[in-house]
Amino acid sequence: MTTPIKRGHLADLAEIRATMLEQRRKAESVGAAERQRVGAERREQSLFAASVGAVVPLKKSATPVLARTPPPALARQRQRDERAALAESISDAFDVESLLETDDALSFRRRGIGIDVVRKLRRGVWVLQDEIDLHGLRSDAARERLAEFVRDSAQAGLRCIRVVHGKGLGSPGREPVLKAKAKAWLVQRSEVLAFTHARPADGGHGALIVLLKPAPRHAA
Repeated sequence: MTTPIKRGHLADLAEIRATMLEQRRKAESVGAAERQRVGAERREQSLFAASVGAVVPLKKSATPVLARTPPPALARQRQRDERAALAESISDAFDVESLLETDDALSFRRRGIGIDVVRKLRRGVWVLQDEIDLHGLRSDAARERLAEFVRDSAQAGLRCIRVVHGKGLGSPGREPVLKAKAKAWLVQRSEVLAFTHARPADGGHGALIVLLKPAPRHAA
């Protein structure tokens, strides 16, 4: 004897069947779209290959290694030794007073240099070509800087330079320490022929105008 199927069960079966059919249609639609995409890509590749023709891959070559030239070694120790020797070539203990002219500027001129040279220095006959300012430097640093400046100026062929040492107004006891020392240091430099205090417009008693030896001429 067959058991009758209830209407509710038939309705559920019909809904399940409809759902399965819908899923099948979606899957077929997705598959068709994917096949179209793949086909389009293949057609594009074929068209590109036909337009370009046969392609030969490039041979890979080894990347050249550039030889780096090492920078020249700096003789730092030699530079330090030269600076030390330069600084030690002039002394703070040098007595310069006996070598200075007893005039208002306490000028200096080497033996064989006429007094007219100092007068020309005072009048500004020689054009100032460079200067150094020793303001704010300690004695050791000022001595080293001045020695280097005089040497480099003479090697560069300069004849007239200015050394600004200040008037000592900011020093303890308002004593012009560098003013006296700068004169003693300059006298000890063989490049220096003469010096005198600057004109008021060029620093007055806070600066020295220095005349250097002419640079030696080298034969061609």
